[in-house]
Order: sequence, then C-alpha cells, then structure tokens
Amino acid sequence: MDDSVRVWLVERTYSDDEQNLIILVYATPDGTRYFRKERALPSFTGSARPTLAALDVSPDQLGSVDDEETRERYASEAGRMADEHDLDDEI
Repeated sequence: MDDSVRVWLVERTYSDDEQNLIILVYATPDGTRYFRKERALPSFTGSARPTLAALDVSPDQLGSVDDEETRERYASEAGRMADEHDLDDEI
C-alpha cells in the first residue's frame, strides 16, 4: 500500500549559513505539514537536477507547521502551484 503524501513547492531560499545551498520547502495543500529539501547549487559541469512542482513523500518525512500565518501562506502557495502546474513540471 502506498501511503505517500503529495506536497507542493511553496518556498525556495538560499542558505545564509552555507554557500551554494538552496533550501526547498514543499507543503501539503492545507499547509499543516512540510518537507524540507536542501540541494547544492549545480556547478557549470551540466549536473543540474530539476526542481519539480510536487513530490510524493513518506509521512514520516513531514514536519508540522506550528505557526498559523506560515500555514496559511503555505496553503495558499500550494494551492496556486497545484492550479498552475502538473506535479512533474520542472520549476
């Protein structure tokens, strides 16, 4: 049985602590759960990896969004992404 949860890209930021690190945040459509993914910026050697509009992740990989304002922002952005993109669109 596949119990994965679909999450949508809601935030992309650059790390302040480490150079060349992108932080991708995906959230559930209701904004209550999130998945964080860190990636090194691709070098100019052609090793680019696509960033997808949505991912299916295991529930145990999700964190809870405790702040109501953040939940609302994540829900709004996840809804916009779901309306405008197919899950496997490269963003």
